[in-house]
Amino acid sequence: MKSISKIALALALSGVALAAGAQVPAGYPATYQKIIDGAKKEGKLVIYGATDSKAAQPLIKDFNALYPGIVVEYNDMNSTEVYNRFISESAAGGATADVLWSSAMDLQLKLAAEGYAMAYKSVEAPKIPGWAVWKDMAYGTTFEPAAIVYNKRLVTGAEVPQTHADFAKLIATDKFRDKVTTYDIEKSGVGFMFMTQDSHDFAQFPALENAFGTAKVRVQSSTGTMLERISSGENLIGYNVLGSYALVRAKTDPSLGVVLPKDYTLILSRVQFINKNAKNANAAKLWMDYMLSARGQTVIANDAKLYAIRAHVKGETTSAELIREIGEKNIKPLPVNESLLQYLAPAKRMAFLKQWKETAGKK
Repeated sequence: MKSISKIALALALSGVALAAGAQVPAGYPATYQKIIDGAKKEGKLVIYGATDSKAAQPLIKDFNALYPGIVVEYNDMNSTEVYNRFISESAAGGATADVLWSSAMDLQLKLAAEGYAMAYKSVEAPKIPGWAVWKDMAYGTTFEPAAIVYNKRLVTGAEVPQTHADFAKLIATDKFRDKVTTYDIEKSGVGFMFMTQDSHDFAQFPALENAFGTAKVRVQSSTGTMLERISSGENLIGYNVLGSYALVRAKTDPSLGVVLPKDYTLILSRVQFINKNAKNANAAKLWMDYMLSARGQTVIANDAKLYAIRAHVKGETTSAELIREIGEKNIKPLPVNESLLQYLAPAKRMAFLKQWKETAGKK
């Protein structure tokens, strides 16, 4: 009954009928009917996503209720795989995704900037922050923090770090040797992006790298693996863990504690764009508008639990809730713009990875 009530709330917000003959949403131009009709003819939508299927399913289910004639094929993979698979398939001229949705904001913007994204001005664009839209092509859809996660049974009291400097000092102690985890920044696009951003925002980043080396950091490609190992006690603490997943799991896992650093908390927004050569372009436009709409954002906040980016959305996980918890001056949203690309230049990327291996990666 709870999920039904949430869908009912979303319907009230959207003003859209659920019938097979879907109506133009309230406030949309009458010409939008052409997109709806075109999507019905296409009958399919292919998405490559770096969002866990469990989190994506409520969105797909609700989209299917709104547009029942469109079959959604959702391909769940890590952020680097999304990029590599799309590039490979596009180069070969084969079938590929209509929509790409990934937490690796920098890789998404790289693809958009290199001409892979369709220019599409969503009717919903004015309702999300300006920093989350790039040239009517790439759109941020969520508002998720980078967190420090620790085992509450084994890391207690004054040990729990409140800032990045606290964390660097803590993991350099003997207790944390072989007990610290973070993303493998060579394999995880979001891990690389978070770490390069830290190198820019955290003045003591060289000390942090050396502390990782002292701790003999254990790296992983997925958030789920890190959370499992912290919960079991195999690792004591994790760094730059995707906070949306961690905060949700911590509500039901008494072993997990989550810290949103008080000096600054990086905010990620899963970036979405439509393939310029999308086979199902109309269905892709419907999905884009749905994801940014009050209805889609309500599902993000209450069912997907990825933290809605749109202001005034009511729910369990929203940007407004997170800002109240952290404080507006302490949040650092990563803007969807060219600043994300600086470390993707081959020479700069290789230099950063070399430095990482020589410091954090030393065993």
